[in-house]
Amino acid sequence: MTDLVRLQEILNVSFMDLSLLEQALVHRSYLNENPDSVLPSNERLEFLGDALLGFVVAQRLYVEYPHLSEGEMSRLRSAIVCRETLAHLASSLGLGEYLRLGRGEEASGGRKRESNLACAFEAVVGAILVDRGFAAARDFILRFLDAELETAVEETLAKDYKSRLQEIVQAREQKTPSYRIVETTGPEHEKKFTVEVLVGDLVMGRGTGRSKRVAEREAARVALERLSS
Repeated sequence: MTDLVRLQEILNVSFMDLSLLEQALVHRSYLNENPDSVLPSNERLEFLGDALLGFVVAQRLYVEYPHLSEGEMSRLRSAIVCRETLAHLASSLGLGEYLRLGRGEEASGGRKRESNLACAFEAVVGAILVDRGFAAARDFILRFLDAELETAVEETLAKDYKSRLQEIVQAREQKTPSYRIVETTGPEHEKKFTVEVLVGDLVMGRGTGRSKRVAEREAARVALERLSS
């Protein structure tokens, strides 16, 4: 129980029914060796958490990025709510240390197994939903996934604008656009980059952003507008 109190502090969530958090950490292998356990496995909570994760991310994409198509939102949701990402988040929270595993699963590295960690994260989300309600579960999800979501959207948009520009330029000029940083301003923690995109020696567009990727995306977007006009 003391360990679960510590885990609540790490999660920054206070459970009214601590047994729900405990259940979220029970792997099926533990029950195989402890059939008299009063707690079921975390699979039902995992199912609930998985559904909520998909919904919260989908809603965030819909509200915050109205320019994205249905296909783009579907691809982004799949990229964000994936086993690798969820396992990484679970590992950063140390969830593997709290898992209840069977001896065989423990001996085979189950505390670090990607599938176990991802399922544990989903189950914790499900436990928060049952115990504290939708708003608390949504806040918990976005606290960890907002940064992943923003990065995924930026990379998708950057790839889209830059890919389209490259296709057009190669078709028309048989050349490949190049990007160069022309200015960097601001303190280290708030830098802004200005990038130009060139076709040969001709500057086709200029963009500014808080990262090189964002600045390149904006430069490509400006260049596409110039070409279309």
